Amino acid sequence: MYTITKPFIIAVSLFVGVTSFAQDNLVNSLKINASEKSKESFKFSDVINIENTSVKNQGSSGTCWSYSANSFLESEMIRMGKKPVELSQIYSARNAYVEKGRNYVRMHGSVALGDGGAFHDVINMYRKYGAVPQSVYTGLNYGTDKNKFSEMAALTEAFLKAVVTNPNGELTPNWEKAYAAIIDSYLGTIPKTFDYNGKKYTPETFAKEVVGINADDYVEISSLQEYPYYTKFVLMVPDNWNYDQVYNVKMNELTEIIDSALKNGYTVAWAGDVSEKSFSWKNGVAFVPEKKVEDMTAEEKADMFNGPKKEAVVTEEMRQKAFDNYTTTDDHGMHIVGISKDQNGKEYYIVKNSWGTTNDYKGYLYMSKEFAKYKATAIMLHKKAVPNAIATKLKI
Repeated sequence: MYTITKPFIIAVSLFVGVTSFAQDNLVNSLKINASEKSKESFKFSDVINIENTSVKNQGSSGTCWSYSANSFLESEMIRMGKKPVELSQIYSARNAYVEKGRNYVRMHGSVALGDGGAFHDVINMYRKYGAVPQSVYTGLNYGTDKNKFSEMAALTEAFLKAVVTNPNGELTPNWEKAYAAIIDSYLGTIPKTFDYNGKKYTPETFAKEVVGINADDYVEISSLQEYPYYTKFVLMVPDNWNYDQVYNVKMNELTEIIDSALKNGYTVAWAGDVSEKSFSWKNGVAFVPEKKVEDMTAEEKADMFNGPKKEAVVTEEMRQKAFDNYTTTDDHGMHIVGISKDQNGKEYYIVKNSWGTTNDYKGYLYMSKEFAKYKATAIMLHKKAVPNAIATKLKI
């Protein structure tokens, strides 16, 4: 029998909620970003709309990276001529949490915790642990019908902080078992084998035989002036807990790559900042206003999403500055599935989100290309979707 000590209780009280509510706070902060007649004022017509699976809801969890990357993999299955399977987003997340905990202890607590992550985490976990269908591993092992990770996050964070204090003077191997047990008590024990469509699989054989995706086919790309172009660098954001590297391209090449991918039938995973006043989840529109929001009148703010508006022209200097001063952070991941035009002919990306279907476009939104390249922290796509000229420079 385990006894919960007073220091552990104190640790939980100190760290509860530090990282757990970030996603809820983000969604709630965006509720005021809306205009009354937005949907009737925009007239969108699709140029490209690549087949994708149904919109999901990540609930009260910071797992957008897993939802969007798994949605991306499901579209990859469709592109490859396979019948798509709803992949367990929480299976990817659960395995990443275990790996993140190991890194945290190895680094003596000097890496980020919380339930955030990056697209490469899903690819890395797929490579190491395989995949399972959502129907086999829902992650709902704690009495709710939607993800609700606050209590689990508080306990795992407090536990790991207790481990790195090293009260025994030497770490035992037991902490890893105890840490995984906390996660599994909330999310469920991962299956060693399972039945799917009348056949028995392991997560590894399911990934190989049913999903059929090669983890080595996918690349992450970003753009920052401070690093040499067409080389790789470690993207210094808190959710890159594994210090994975991304390719660096010029800013305008981000949208060139996305455009080329979409035109050739490939979708793109997009990570970036959506905490802007010019991002409306309710209205399903994101753009870069010509005039700074803080300089707008009350009437201009109220009208911001009522139809197309002029945009600022984003520069590489603006992008780098926003990254450096924290006005661009890695707070969300989504899935780009197409291109649409407004009534003036301007193109927007059709973006699939993971916040349910409660907004004007039933879970999708229209993101301007200026916003996409200004606020992206990274994109992920199949390496064959990168235009040849850029792929040659990147040596991929």
